[in-house]
Amino acid sequence: MGGLNLTALVLIIVGGLNWLLFGLFQWDLVGGLLGGMDGWPARIVYILVGVAAIYSFTLINKVKANS
Repeated sequence: MGGLNLTALVLIIVGGLNWLLFGLFQWDLVGGLLGGMDGWPARIVYILVGVAAIYSFTLINKVKANS
């Protein structure tokens, strides 16, 4: 697995865990660890997670080819 694919996967996992914790406990993991939802470090992570999700659309054909 390429470095970019692995990075995208890790970011998507972080985003998924963040949503899980928010749904269950109304706690924002990223915001909690990086100084609040409005802080620039958390916003950068949110942007990176979103970009990783968009990038993951390019991986759909690779996953289909391997199944």
